Amino acid sequence: MGPVPDEAKGLPPPGIVNRNSVWLGLLGWANAVLHNSVNRRPALKAGVHRQVLCITIGWFIGYHLTKYEKFKYAKLDRDMSEYIRHHPNEFEQKERKTFAEIVEPFHAIR
Repeated sequence: MGPVPDEAKGLPPPGIVNRNSVWLGLLGWANAVLHNSVNRRPALKAGVHRQVLCITIGWFIGYHLTKYEKFKYAKLDRDMSEYIRHHPNEFEQKERKTFAEIVEPFHAIR
């Protein structure tokens, strides 16, 4: 089953490029570069395969975090709309006013 339940399969998948994937991919790359720097290797040139691997792992984790986040928000929205549907007396519609009824009339002073 994993962190996202089977119920989430009905939701559309998130985009491949999303904020969590980008941030965690950059964090993975920074981790690999920092590891090179700590071990006194050329920061950007050494271990390019590890840099790519860390970016890929960060991107994968970010994608699945986004998937889990979308599921949680969809579940909250569903529960909230279900509550509103079952308790309509707590969410009565207010009377609609026009903008002219809200704003005081303007009288220019000269």
